[in-house]
Amino acid sequence: FYAFYRMRLEALAQAQPNRGHRILAEWEERGILGAIVTQNVDGLHAKAGSRNLVELHGNIRRTICFDRRHPAGSWPATDDPPPLCAECGAMLRPDVVWFGETLPPAALRRAQQAAAECDLFLSIGTSTLVQPAAELPFIAGSNGATVVEINPDATPLSRLADFVLR
Repeated sequence: FYAFYRMRLEALAQAQPNRGHRILAEWEERGILGAIVTQNVDGLHAKAGSRNLVELHGNIRRTICFDRRHPAGSWPATDDPPPLCAECGAMLRPDVVWFGETLPPAALRRAQQAAAECDLFLSIGTSTLVQPAAELPFIAGSNGATVVEINPDATPLSRLADFVLR
């Protein structure tokens, strides 16, 4: 697992933000967007320059320990897995939410607050099926925000969004 994880990180290091990531970062810098909430774990929003970023499912570019979630900048290459946390000795893992885990409470609260306080909510490329993230555009809409869905496919949000762009 750890050799695979290290290989994926090396491959991911080559990935670059696309035009959409860069435009959202520019809109944030210009004050058009107050926050970006993402379920993506690739870190490309941050790499594009977004700063007020809520990564609901974490970031695969970061490593933490299992027990206390200490951040680990790196670990020595070894054929003897697993790598261990320098602070507490626990095994290291990617800083992402795995199936069966709950979202980090602070990130979820920040996302819900941003949705409740926004004037405009852009729902881009999500199925709006995975809870609790799927509730965010509905929170925004119920608090008076204009909700825009940008998605090639219809979703549960489509019939309720103010605007739908395919």
